[in-house]
Amino acid sequence: MALSPYVQAMQELFRANTRSREFPAHGAKVHSVAWSCCGRRLASGSFDKTASVFLLEKDRLVKENNYRGHGDSVDQLCWHPSNPDLFVTASGDKTIRIWDVRTTKCIATVNTKGENINICWSPDGQTIAVGNKDDVVTFIDAKTHRSKAEEQFKFEVNEISWNNDNNMFFLTNGNGCINILSYPELKPIQSINAHPSNCICIKFDPMGKYFATGSADALVSLWDVDELVCVRCFSRLDWPVRTLSFSHDGKMLASASEDHFIDIAEVETGEKLWEVQCESPTFTVAWHPKRPLLAFACDDKDGKYDSSREAGTVKLFGLPNDS
Repeated sequence: MALSPYVQAMQELFRANTRSREFPAHGAKVHSVAWSCCGRRLASGSFDKTASVFLLEKDRLVKENNYRGHGDSVDQLCWHPSNPDLFVTASGDKTIRIWDVRTTKCIATVNTKGENINICWSPDGQTIAVGNKDDVVTFIDAKTHRSKAEEQFKFEVNEISWNNDNNMFFLTNGNGCINILSYPELKPIQSINAHPSNCICIKFDPMGKYFATGSADALVSLWDVDELVCVRCFSRLDWPVRTLSFSHDGKMLASASEDHFIDIAEVETGEKLWEVQCESPTFTVAWHPKRPLLAFACDDKDGKYDSSREAGTVKLFGLPNDS
């Protein structure tokens, strides 16, 4: 089968930009990486209870600041969808914190009921949703920092996300389902049996055409947003899919697991575009919002290395071979 022109063009690009570089970020493993909406900054959250923010300067990340204050691991973080200066962190210390990179200060600490493990910011910027280990999702007003709603679920809640139109809220669960609620009413609309095993992660493509889910059966499935039907599956990974990211144009999908590579697929065909080699399981991947650069973080401590080896690095793939 002939490769699509897009696959050919991207493979050519990656052949010339095949380098990955690592940048020291934390004193322990990195759980989450995310780009600001403009792509100028990358934030990382770590087991060391801090967040770090880097500036992207041409082909390297320059550490700008480290954000301290949480009393436990920072499990997930995300940026405001349209304000490039604000990001929010979710921690096991039963709080979320909103930070401003201009003042490098925490502008709000919101107490929540349990140990927080996942977080997302609504596309309209008005609400932050945070999920905890007890399967409670709390909806927090991003301006007043007060809780607007709280939902206790009877299933294991994994990743959470709004759709791009902000009128539906999606949860992936431990039974392999995708639960869809209306927003802001939070009334159940549909439950989709997406996978035979634990459905772990979910991401929406920037164009609003598709969303993807990753599961413990090592499959990534791609769904039509309007029809809510599965369009295709990607099956090159062998281990549970932990993390997903669509490229800025919605044409590439990166997925990663305990496999020692990150799969990059063409969304429209499912064809393999590239694989990024890594030496250990990958926890988090994030495409840059404007360029074909992929930030990721792995479990650096693998027992294979001596203990002095730097844990807590953030990696960047897609750099020029001659950089």
